[in-house]
Amino acid sequence: MTAAALKVAFAGTPEFAAAALEAILAAGFEVPLVLTQPDRPAGRGMKLSPSPVKQLALARGIAVDQPPSLRGEEQRATLAAYAPDVLVVAAYGLILPRAVLDLPRLGCLNIHASLLPRWRGAAPIHRAIEAGDTETGITIMQMDEGLDTGPMLMKRAVPIGPADTTGTLHDRLAALGAQMIVEALRRLPSGELVATPQPAEGATYAGKIGKAEAAIDWQRDASAVARAVRAFNPFPGAVASLRQVPLKIWFAEPVAGCAEPGTVLTADADGIVVACGTQAVRLAQLQKPGSRRLAAGEFLRGFPVSAGERFDAAAR
Repeated sequence: MTAAALKVAFAGTPEFAAAALEAILAAGFEVPLVLTQPDRPAGRGMKLSPSPVKQLALARGIAVDQPPSLRGEEQRATLAAYAPDVLVVAAYGLILPRAVLDLPRLGCLNIHASLLPRWRGAAPIHRAIEAGDTETGITIMQMDEGLDTGPMLMKRAVPIGPADTTGTLHDRLAALGAQMIVEALRRLPSGELVATPQPAEGATYAGKIGKAEAAIDWQRDASAVARAVRAFNPFPGAVASLRQVPLKIWFAEPVAGCAEPGTVLTADADGIVVACGTQAVRLAQLQKPGSRRLAAGEFLRGFPVSAGERFDAAAR
């Protein structure tokens, strides 16, 4: 079967998914329908904004459906009417019931940003960095009714570098996922993809990121604090409060130092060094409310910080 002969429906919402949709279209597959989340309020004006996937689909003249759920027959009617051969899912944001999983004759394929069974769930990139994993990757799996529990069709690893943030790793994984789903779709009709059940051991869950998690806990060791800063960059952004002013921290690295956790050891153009439970971290890029990200030297000119000050304790 040629690419043009395979009818591919697509379900996804953010930039990660848009990269995959772009690659599927570029490879010549027919995509008659895109499912994406309903428009959400965004920006300072909180105006309803279409998802990146919706924007791409409309630009390419593809029909878009935005059901709030797929549980009811009426909500599934549009997808059923298009009778796709396969449904590709990437960061869609809705649970697919059995009636949807059974609808395409070749099933539903999911692009997941981890090496399953590690980091099933909503935030696999954040959690891999936060945990100090040295590698992650993309898994293409055949979907079942569980949460990222389906059999694996393809899996490829990428290293996590010491300076990687969720933002940088997201972009590399989005590109890899886009490449792999095209390869999977080309091989799917022939039956050459082998479905391998996920092992029971090694499964972990990547829970959704809550904004409360972004508050830096200075009692933790310096390496854990630095990983958290990288994991929460760009969303939701690690936060540390000084003089009751919430500051976003965008870059931190472990350095030598010892004092009561949260104590400022030095503050100069090289960064603000803050003691942690073990060692210290150097904060080199910060942002105060209503401002932009600034290197430490420029930040200190508008928000002076002195050695001996202590950051406020993280709210619990």
